[in-house]
Amino acid sequence: MKVLLTGGHGQLGKEIAILLKKKDIEHVACSREDLDITSLEAVQSEVFDYKPDVIIHAAAYTQVDLAETNEEEAFLVNGTGTRNLAEAAQEIGACLCYISTDYVFDGESDRPYKEDASTNPITVYGKSKYVGEQFVKNCNKYFIVRTSWVFGAHGNNFVKTMLKLAEERETLQVVSDQVGSPTYTADLASFLLELIHTDKYGMYHATNTGHCSWYEFARAIFEETNKGIDVKPVSTEEFLRPAPRPKFSVLDHAAIRKNHFQDLRHWREALQAFLREIGAK
Repeated sequence: MKVLLTGGHGQLGKEIAILLKKKDIEHVACSREDLDITSLEAVQSEVFDYKPDVIIHAAAYTQVDLAETNEEEAFLVNGTGTRNLAEAAQEIGACLCYISTDYVFDGESDRPYKEDASTNPITVYGKSKYVGEQFVKNCNKYFIVRTSWVFGAHGNNFVKTMLKLAEERETLQVVSDQVGSPTYTADLASFLLELIHTDKYGMYHATNTGHCSWYEFARAIFEETNKGIDVKPVSTEEFLRPAPRPKFSVLDHAAIRKNHFQDLRHWREALQAFLREIGAK
């Protein structure tokens, strides 16, 4: 198997690249500098020359707040860039595995979203990722994997931010009315590699199991690292951001169950593993 990976220097991409190397799978991991996915010519040149069996598309414009005022770039990367990869993948008969997001939902549900639930993105970022999903569906062989609240060793994330703030402050306010599922990049990368070795194509939701609020997540981080910081819950209205956040974006893993994959471990167990990985536990 030959794998072309976009976003190879990103938080998830680096984790995937490490795992591909560990499993001795032939691959090319492209950074933004290596491959401009917004250029159809550049994408075709890379894909037609390398002829991968699978393209894992982890590159994305992920700056949720900045996207609200930078809509053109968000759609260029997440929409046009994905379309370019989809067209090239289809032309050579490659499978395209696209990493999407819980932000395609509005967060107004009171139960976990299944893969076939109605989408209604409320941010530019979410809308641009949804557009990307539609382009991917033009491929004969594709996986769309929606995930959420990603954390790992190779980039900035909520866990690292909380640990840094714990060294600087005695008290901290964290939003308590947004609920989702944290996802450890090591676990998500393992699932993706398992997935691409099958022909069980389609839409998947993949997060660590269980769910929590950002406040509960922060409390867990400090409990696991024995930090004595005082964490106070606040509402979304008290902590306004340029882009609205889904209030409830827990993803149901119906496709994982249906296709008999091993589900990802509980987020608290994954958090413990991550903290050990970075030497914080």
